[in-house]
Amino acid sequence: MATPPTQLTLGVSLNDDATFDNFLISDANLQIVQSLRDPNPDSKIIYLWGPGSSGVTHLLQAMCHHYEGADRGAIYLPLSQKGEFAPEILFGTNNLSLVCLDDMEELAGDRTWEAALFTAFNAIMESNTKLLLGAHNVPSNLRVNLPDLNSRLQSALIFQLRSLDEIEKRRALQLRASKRGIELSDSVIDFIYQRCDRSMSGLIDVLLKLDHSSLTHKRKLTIPLIKTTMAW
Repeated sequence: MATPPTQLTLGVSLNDDATFDNFLISDANLQIVQSLRDPNPDSKIIYLWGPGSSGVTHLLQAMCHHYEGADRGAIYLPLSQKGEFAPEILFGTNNLSLVCLDDMEELAGDRTWEAALFTAFNAIMESNTKLLLGAHNVPSNLRVNLPDLNSRLQSALIFQLRSLDEIEKRRALQLRASKRGIELSDSVIDFIYQRCDRSMSGLIDVLLKLDHSSLTHKRKLTIPLIKTTMAW
């Protein structure tokens, strides 16, 4: 049974499924995951970027789950929702073990938020806090106006997360299904894959709908049930 969402400061909650166990680690992304979980102080500031549905948000939230599970203070803050928060929320985050800031593009060009992050960045550098930044672009493409902040961002350990290939996406879908107690045969995977959005987010959305339908109807997940649920 899934546990309740982890409630963090400001009411931001983590996706229960966004864990390391639920993340298919491809060969291309193995070093990234190892670096995220490595307590090496040289990797205390990490900038992770990749295209949509590549898993950036998943890994940021997985890190928060990991730290929260070890009773170490952590916060996940999606800057796409920064209109709901005051920039001052970043002040004092150097007292936490982990700070994860997602959607860095949303901060670029906002003078107040840039200044707040620069102040927080300096405090974090003098602390034992680990800072993990997520984006869809490299720091140089963020168009940050504050030169000193831009310099700080480019000094981070920068990783590019690679999207899964077609075979890996199928394996990832089977992995996520197995964690929910669902066994997806190759024929069922083929049926789903040929008919829906093939991004990982699209595939997971379909899986969630099918899982709900299977539980509601108390039936094994079969192609007929998938047809009925998805109107395919």
